[in-house]
Order: sequence, then structure tokens, then C-alpha cells
Amino acid sequence: MGSLGAIVRHPDDVYPLLKLKMAARHAEKQIPAEPHWAFCYTMLLKVSRSFALVIQQLDPQLRNAVCIFYLVLRALDTVEDDTSIATDVKVPILIAFHRHIYDRVWHFSCGTKEYKVLMDQFHHVSTAFLELEKNYQAAIENITKGMGAGMAKFICNEVETVDDYDEHCHYVAGLVGLGLSKLFHASGKEDLAPDHLSNSMGLFLQKTNIIRDYLEDINEIPKSRMFWPRQIWSKYVNKLEDLKYEENSVKAVQCLNDMVTNALLHAEDCLKYMSALRDMSIFRFCAIPQIMAIGTLALCYNNIEVFRGVVKMRRGLTAKVIDRTKTMADVYGAFFDFSCMLKSKVDKNDPNATKTLSRLEAIQKTCRESGLLSKRKPYILRNESTNSSTMVLILVIILSIIFAYLSAKRQDN
Repeated sequence: MGSLGAIVRHPDDVYPLLKLKMAARHAEKQIPAEPHWAFCYTMLLKVSRSFALVIQQLDPQLRNAVCIFYLVLRALDTVEDDTSIATDVKVPILIAFHRHIYDRVWHFSCGTKEYKVLMDQFHHVSTAFLELEKNYQAAIENITKGMGAGMAKFICNEVETVDDYDEHCHYVAGLVGLGLSKLFHASGKEDLAPDHLSNSMGLFLQKTNIIRDYLEDINEIPKSRMFWPRQIWSKYVNKLEDLKYEENSVKAVQCLNDMVTNALLHAEDCLKYMSALRDMSIFRFCAIPQIMAIGTLALCYNNIEVFRGVVKMRRGLTAKVIDRTKTMADVYGAFFDFSCMLKSKVDKNDPNATKTLSRLEAIQKTCRESGLLSKRKPYILRNESTNSSTMVLILVIILSIIFAYLSAKRQDN
């Protein structure tokens, strides 16, 4: 659960956190008995717990397909991310990865921790993949082939222009959006979304991750990974790594704001994509990560801490997003609230202030014109400042009840 300090500051996090904890335990109990499927779902929980919880809500056939799709791409990404692998070894693996998923014995040792386990025992993923329906297999193979080829291209080429940046993000994330749309369509639950909207869904998430992970990527050993486009960062510093040094703090924040402004380009497409979804489980699967992205951008904007450590939404707020995202009204509300938060941080002296405000106003206009803002429940930012003695008292009562319950349970045992 979240830290005690965070809970005291945000007592209304307690209930969503408890629900998230219960959902995680339920997901662990739902792991299939077959060894290869047990491995896949156990690994999914290890490499992305919150994502795994959302996947668990999908219908069984689609759930299995999305689980395998995620693990295949996670494995592909592990090969790309491992900077210790020589380029002449890495490139052929990336290009051929779509063929390896049909091989029940193939594996390749790389990565660290749970990712190394995934790669060492990849045969379980391949075995499960071969049990999927042919239309699911074809969609996964097609996207994996395109992504592997794109990753191989950018192993040998740096991200120079904004167009390069968009192309790189298309290969590593936009194609994921296209692939998921194909899986949703293959399930019979959704119409096939336009490619440009599916692509934007991936780009919005990927650009958010690239912004948030600047320090981790630049400090990667033995070789840094550099995804911020030179066309943007060269306006502020001579070398991308210069952004992390304290003497460049002002320029670093300006560059960061430029990157966030670029990412906001995709928000309206994402709203349009999500508004067309019909199936509730697919809707929540898509909407929760997108809300997390706009929330993360709001936290990162104008925040020097991006260059000092990890900036991310607190666990309690994440739990609220997972708990409260049920309708498109909730999505419009979250995007509106987080864009308001971001807008309040814009400094009129920032070089991109006018452009940033224009993009935020466009997002807010889309949310208002939906006519759904008044229909949402009180959402993420409405209760953020709540710290009253009443809420603290409620927190103490809840914790006392939990403690009493656990004590009684121990005595019964």
C-alpha cells in the first residue's frame, strides 16, 4: 500500500488502495494451472502489476491474447534495452523476433531480474502463443515484425529530428496501439479503429515514458539510451546529458516543457479513440493508462525533479484512477483536471508558453464540448487538498478496524 505519510496527507486514498490490494490478490488466485499459462500470468504480474490487473478484466480469449502480446513485446523491448548486447548480435534478433515466437524452444539470455527470467524461459510464452486463435497469432506476428524492424533501424541511427522521434515512437509504441486495435476487432467486440488514432494512443504513452525516464535512460550502463530528439534539446544545451547538471537547471526545465508540449499533441486523438469504444472492459483497459499519462505529464511539467530522480503519480492516486475510471465522463474529467493542473504551472516567460497553453485549451475545449463534465463523479483533483481532521479520524477508524480484524484472524488460527 502507499506510504503512511502519503496516506495521512491524502486519507481518501485508503479505500482505493485497499480495493487495489484486494484486486491484486484476486488476480494472483486466478493464475491458470497449466505450466506455460501459469508462467505467463505470473510474469505479467511481475513486469507490470497495474497493467496486469486491467488485463484480468478482459474476456478470457482476449485476455490471453493481450497477455501474450504484452509479454512478446516486453521480451522484444528487453533485447532492445540491454545495452550490453553487441549491435551485430542485437539487430538480427530484433529483425527475426516475429519468427522466434513460433519456436517452442527458443530463448535468449539478456536483461536483469524478472526480465532475465522472461527471456530465459521464453519457451513458455511461445507455447501459449501457439494456443491462441490464428487471427490473434497473425495480429501479434505482424506487429512484432514491424516493431523489431523499427527498433533495429534506431539501434543504428540516433533520434535527430522531431519526425525521427515520431517514427521511433511509432515503432515501439504506435504499433502496439495498432496491434491492440486489431486484437479488439478480432474479438468481435469493437470496430477497427483508424490507424492514426491507434498510433496516437501509443505515442502519447511512449512520449510520457521517455520524458519521465530521462535520468534512468541517460545514466544507463554501459551505454546511455538517448530518445529525446536533437531538434528539441539542441535549442537548450550542447549535449543531451548536460540537462542533468544543476548549472543548466533553467534550460533543462525549458527543454522539458518543450517535450511535454510535443506530447500533448496526441491527447485529442486519444480522447476520440476512447470515445468510440463500446466494451466496458476494453474501455477501462485503454483509458486507465491514458489518464496515468496525462497525470504524469502534469507532474513532470516545469519540474526540475525529472532531472534529479523519479517523478511519478503516488500509489494512492494510481489506485483512484483504477477505481474511478468507469465511463467516458470520467476520462474527460481526468483530462480536464490534469490539463488545468498543468496550465496552472505554465510560466509566461517559458519559450513555449503560448504553444503549451494553446494545446491545453484545445484539450479542455474537447472535454467541455463532450457535454459530460457535469455528469462525472468527483474526480482525481477534486479532493487532493483534503486533509481535514474528520478525514484523519476516518483513517484512524479504518486502520483500527483492519488491525482488529487481522488480530482476530491470527487468534482464530
